[in-house]
Amino acid sequence: MKIAIVQLNYHIGNFEQNTSKIIEYIGLSKAGGADLAVFTELSVTGYYPQDLLERKEFIEQSYEALKLIAAQCTEIAAIVGGPSINPEPRGKKLFNSAFFMYDGAVQHVVNKSLLPTYDIFDEYRHFEPNRNFSVFDFGGKKLAITICEDLWDEQETQNEFGREKLYQLSPLKELSALNPDLVINISASPFSYNQENWRKNILVKNAIKYQLPIVYVNQVGAQTELIFDGGSCFLNKNGEIQDELKYFEEDFRIIDTESSTQNLQPKTGYIEKIVRALILGIRDYFTKMGFQKATLGLSGGIDSALVLYLAVEALGKENVRVLLMPSRYSSDHSIDDALQLARNLDIKYEIIPIQPMVDTFGQSLSEVFANLPANVTEENIQARTRGILLMAISNKFGNILLNTTNKSECAVGYGTLYGDMNGGLSVLGDVYKTDIFKMANWINRDREIIPVNTILKPPSAELRPDQKDSDSLPDYEILDQILFSYIELNLSPDEIIEQGFDETTVLRTVRMVNNNEYKRFQAPPILRISSKAFGFGRRMPLVARYS
Repeated sequence: MKIAIVQLNYHIGNFEQNTSKIIEYIGLSKAGGADLAVFTELSVTGYYPQDLLERKEFIEQSYEALKLIAAQCTEIAAIVGGPSINPEPRGKKLFNSAFFMYDGAVQHVVNKSLLPTYDIFDEYRHFEPNRNFSVFDFGGKKLAITICEDLWDEQETQNEFGREKLYQLSPLKELSALNPDLVINISASPFSYNQENWRKNILVKNAIKYQLPIVYVNQVGAQTELIFDGGSCFLNKNGEIQDELKYFEEDFRIIDTESSTQNLQPKTGYIEKIVRALILGIRDYFTKMGFQKATLGLSGGIDSALVLYLAVEALGKENVRVLLMPSRYSSDHSIDDALQLARNLDIKYEIIPIQPMVDTFGQSLSEVFANLPANVTEENIQARTRGILLMAISNKFGNILLNTTNKSECAVGYGTLYGDMNGGLSVLGDVYKTDIFKMANWINRDREIIPVNTILKPPSAELRPDQKDSDSLPDYEILDQILFSYIELNLSPDEIIEQGFDETTVLRTVRMVNNNEYKRFQAPPILRISSKAFGFGRRMPLVARYS
């Protein structure tokens, strides 16, 4: 059988655009001699529509789109993802469904069984789980359709914590008992650099276990925080990947399920994948929101340097402008590094010294602050002054402010609300500082783009004389390991200490993470590239007593 794997970038709620894309690729699939074109989970609506699914007109538009798509399925079949109405009076009103279309109409509807309700996922809020399994004949084959998690064999596969199983039901086991010839899985599986091989391992394991070839079609593109990396593929019954589509790009390929030739993507390291994911995240956030131009503060530090590079790659140098805002504590080499980077990337920049404004604030507050020693208050005034200037550029010229805070800083509250935490989108909020350095070195692999001094010098906020991050924080090599254990692995402080970390450092780090939830709650949306990002994937109470 010839199957078109169609890996597209959808826009949530943009039915006209999504429908037009799907119809276009049904035509391309037919012209290429495909028997069946396969699209992704909730492809008609985009993933994930959240509470738009509760709106009657949204579901009506989805059904109208499905009708238009089905009408194009003549001499070719298609599998398209979308919500369907639950005809039963009990349970949720909707199913998360795959529509099999042929002869101009929907012939079969397959509903999703395993509805994720962990981390970023909350499908059970809107959908009823399926408990009925069936296969059907098409083109001389028995086809089994599954939707994303339904391909997981949860009797053996555990979650990222390695402690408990997410589901007890195994749809693939139920379907394999019906003797299908081929399993087709439509998915919307987001990118996570520290689980990059997990998904592929599940596909390989289950193809071998059930001796079934698998067509896996994943979404690509970013929907606010979520970034989908694509990587759709076809595996034979021996678990060998025969065809693999591109990562972080739209792609389309017609595969022959009887062919033995391999067509795979080149292997890349996780740092390159993070870079590509963030570029895609920025580009799609701007494109889908109707924005065009970005701005940020360029300090001469590595975080703002990296965000500037990513923004230029995503939006083009003509759509990015930066402010250099030196104070009395800004070192000459930091200013020089910032200027060199701006020239290297050929972007527009302005220099606005902030010291006169900071001094004015100091004079205005002098009576109120009389006889009180200087402390973090004066440091925050500098950060907030810069925030005011950047937001002024944003308002006046329509440039969306990109936040440059990294995950290490975000985790421990090393940032100023309404200052350096300003922004419409947090680019590095899910990237630890140690990976920031690796990304900068990867960017400089062929030539010096980010000045070497920016990478080598000790990190500093430059808000007081000779300030270094290490004055307030543990060394990043240690800090990031503790943070990863506490946030991604969900280990307790005692378990982290048992790994050999200093008890005082661990307890202090955990306390900083817990005490700064209120700051993260007010942060901009964070592009997600890990298995546990701050934001709606990590929902912690603001007013609580933590261990």
